[in-house]
Amino acid sequence: MFQGPELWTKIASDPATRAYLDQPDFMQMLREVQRNPSSLNTYLSDPRMMQVLSLMLNIKMEPEPQPEPMEVSDEEKERKERKAAALKEKEAGNASYKKKDFETAIQHYTKALELDDEDISYLTNRAAVYIEMGKYDECIEDCDKAVERGRELRADFKMVARALTRKGTALAKLAKNSKDYDIAIETFQKALTEHRNPDTLKRLNEAEKAKKDLEQQEYYDPKLADEEREKGNEMFKQQKYPEAIKHYNEAIRRNPKDARVYSNRAACYTKLGAMPEGLKDAEKCIELDPTFTKGYTRKGAVQFFMKEYEKAMETYQAGLKHDPNNQELLDGIRRCVEQINKANRGDISQEDLQEKQSKAMQDPEIQNILTDPIMRQVLMDFQENPRAAQDHLKDPGVAQKIQKLINAGIVQTR
Repeated sequence: MFQGPELWTKIASDPATRAYLDQPDFMQMLREVQRNPSSLNTYLSDPRMMQVLSLMLNIKMEPEPQPEPMEVSDEEKERKERKAAALKEKEAGNASYKKKDFETAIQHYTKALELDDEDISYLTNRAAVYIEMGKYDECIEDCDKAVERGRELRADFKMVARALTRKGTALAKLAKNSKDYDIAIETFQKALTEHRNPDTLKRLNEAEKAKKDLEQQEYYDPKLADEEREKGNEMFKQQKYPEAIKHYNEAIRRNPKDARVYSNRAACYTKLGAMPEGLKDAEKCIELDPTFTKGYTRKGAVQFFMKEYEKAMETYQAGLKHDPNNQELLDGIRRCVEQINKANRGDISQEDLQEKQSKAMQDPEIQNILTDPIMRQVLMDFQENPRAAQDHLKDPGVAQKIQKLINAGIVQTR
């Protein structure tokens, strides 16, 4: 019955099936049945195919009974009208908010709430306006209402999270000391348990940083810092280095901008053999006060102890720029030169040489020199034709790099 030409005529002439001819998916389905009649069963779940099948079999299908429309009560009509009116007020409030006409926006959101108290977005939107107006207490009140009402209505958890985030923002704005931030941080954390929103996470991080900064400000006391530094100095004289470090730690907490404390603590770390910590403190000392020469002597001493003589010499030379006659810096340079010359003469053990070369190979500057194509050719010339390679040393840049390699023990002279 699907093969004859009358198929298309019947479908086209029946008002109930005529539109199917314009539907590509139906036409494909019908052609498949024409090619393979056994595929009909596959498509019987499609009401259009059932309609065409009934048409071809001259069976009249009764339309499915439609439920009689329920009468809408006057109360339900009024409720829908109020909700529609509330949405219009919200849209008007949003428009006013964008124009920064906050007073008008408040009026619209308030009117929306009066019309419909089942949508907490009116509360959260008004809370956002209160934040812009600096009315943080009013914002917090609206957010609390939104959370409470949202729980009653089983509102979307994202809406509840939004209310908590705005409350946390207002609390952070009101914070006057580090402890005030605790409740704001807790509120942001609650919001994140409802919905992990990137904006909420960002505000939480900002609140935690602000709390930490305030804690440091509240703890700041230069007078107490000086007292702790003096106690540390006394412990240092008694060679009680761990105890000295405890006092220096407290001094830094009381006044993190005092370069002297970092210098003193660097000396303690050096005595204890904690070279990375000593180096870090010495560098912090120089960062805080580049003219404080003790920072350079501390840093140079750590580098010298670590057998990084070239770096130590550079550190001592940097210090001399601020105090050219500083004897401690001059003595440091002298010691470095002695060690570098000793190494250049090969007057060190094979073990020390290997250690020196190993450290040098980890230095980014040395690595750059060794991977430079030009320098690789220069080094090759020195090996194969030393006399001709002397021409390379006429270039100051090449000569400086060769000297660095010699000082590092990578290139040895005999």
